[in-house]
Amino acid sequence: MLGEYPIQGRGAAEIAASVERAVGAGALEPGQPLPPMRELATTLGVNPNTVAAAYRTLRERGVIETAGRRGSRVRPRPATTGREVLRSDVPDGVRDVSGGSPDPALLPRLADAFAQAAAWSDREPVLYGHAPVEPELARLARAALDADGVPDGPVMVASGSLDAIERVLTAHLRPGDTVAVEDPGWGSLLDLIPALGLRPVPVGLDEEGPLPDAVRAALRGGARALIVTDRAQNPTGAVITAARARALRAVLREHPETLLVEDDHGHGIVDAPLHPLAGTTRAWAFVRSVAKAWGPDLRLAVLTGDTRTADLVRGRQRLGPGWVSLLLQRAVTVLWRDGAVDARAVARAYGVRRDTLIGALATHGVPAYGRSGLNVWIPVPDETGAVARLLHAGWAVAPGARFRLTSPPGIRVTVSTLGPAEAARLAAEIARAAGPGPSRSYA
Repeated sequence: MLGEYPIQGRGAAEIAASVERAVGAGALEPGQPLPPMRELATTLGVNPNTVAAAYRTLRERGVIETAGRRGSRVRPRPATTGREVLRSDVPDGVRDVSGGSPDPALLPRLADAFAQAAAWSDREPVLYGHAPVEPELARLARAALDADGVPDGPVMVASGSLDAIERVLTAHLRPGDTVAVEDPGWGSLLDLIPALGLRPVPVGLDEEGPLPDAVRAALRGGARALIVTDRAQNPTGAVITAARARALRAVLREHPETLLVEDDHGHGIVDAPLHPLAGTTRAWAFVRSVAKAWGPDLRLAVLTGDTRTADLVRGRQRLGPGWVSLLLQRAVTVLWRDGAVDARAVARAYGVRRDTLIGALATHGVPAYGRSGLNVWIPVPDETGAVARLLHAGWAVAPGARFRLTSPPGIRVTVSTLGPAEAARLAAEIARAAGPGPSRSYA
């Protein structure tokens, strides 16, 4: 089963290190099965509990994965290898529409906000023991959450959406647990889950969000958590509609012990109404980042949740960084309080750019999706070939493999800075690179 590479060691740490060295050297290949624990224990002359501990360590480190009765195998790709490795290098002279960043021209200027925050901190220095959340920021965030129908709960602050989601997952789950995720979905999240020793379960979606039957199947199959994006889903731009939210709530009521995590990815750049699912299950968290509306370098997200989740997240945060910089929180407070971003105007600008590209693609018979946010998702029959041909034609797009588990191939185009003339040229090149295909769901 293991070819020329024998697993060695007497203790759990030695056995785990032996397997990890073999994976790193390529002697154990991705997807290769490992011996059953009792079989390896007999071969090594150790207690089966020792091998079980070694395998547990390897799962937690993201080296192997376990699928019940099917046993353990080397992960198809190490958890430490992020999907960003799939990004193409962009040569000089190539137009890059792959990055997923907002348009700098639509972001607020930060100098005055930070000057006000610095003066604020001079007047009210932050010392050890200070409250971890700026009260004015909490007030503004809670008022916005209330207006959008998000249930009441404590307001916390994390260093961006991914940090918030990680803290919620680790508060409730243990290595080996399964998490239902959108497919296609946010590549960083798809990397995070296995890196935590968790197993992702793909859930298909359409333009109205996750498909209820797919969510039901994942939860009936044992998924302990569900992560959904309310608006501006990355990479498809899906928006959970009122009807879809009702259907998803009905599914979640069948599984009240599910940990629900909602990422309002489009907050501040989307004018589509929010239809939250929060509160349907006993454990839930709702996350909002400021990155897309006010700037990616503002590493800050606000989140709320049920009382127990909030206590777990805050307790663990106290034992790590303690808090997110109050200077940063105060700068964000100034931006929020002063209305630094006109969300409707920003949403209109991005909407025009998405619609222009989608319309131009339609004239070539190429279906595309993008109801909200910064991106357009385009199914293609040959993802690798399309990316390569577009790069040769002067366009760098994001390969769908960065966002997919089992869903069909596609490419993602970030339209945030795409002008009308560029959209027409890009659509023509995409049609040549991918060829017209039948209209289909990306589920």
